[in-house]
Amino acid sequence: MSNLVLILLMVAGGIAVAVQPSINARLAEKIGYLQAATVSFAVGTMILLLISLSVQQGSFKRTFEADWWQLTGGLFGAFFVTMTIVGVPRIGTTAVLALTIVSQLVAGLLMDHYGLFGMRGIPVDFKRLLGVVLLLAGVALICRR
Repeated sequence: MSNLVLILLMVAGGIAVAVQPSINARLAEKIGYLQAATVSFAVGTMILLLISLSVQQGSFKRTFEADWWQLTGGLFGAFFVTMTIVGVPRIGTTAVLALTIVSQLVAGLLMDHYGLFGMRGIPVDFKRLLGVVLLLAGVALICRR
């Protein structure tokens, strides 16, 4: 896959992340926030299962060989989706996304710095820290009422 295709897919993923909380929040008005999160994950799971079974790479057979912590991604995803469903009606999509992005970047900065989860360590430097500080300032402006 070329870098251009990857960049375009990441942009599409970013748009999907922006749209998903509002759609899920509207669903929650009809069925409840936990139920909306459940339906969201169930639909996603069904789609991913169909795609996973139709491609000729990877295998579910080695799942039980994974370390326990490698199986927690779905837990974090469920928490994130549920919190966006709860947050969007109260503080708005922009504030939810701004808080999400800056918290992801702060966590990513720390994860890179310490090389967590076996990833390559990338030390915090002034430019990276300044970028996060500027994003924090932007979030403060967005969330201010």
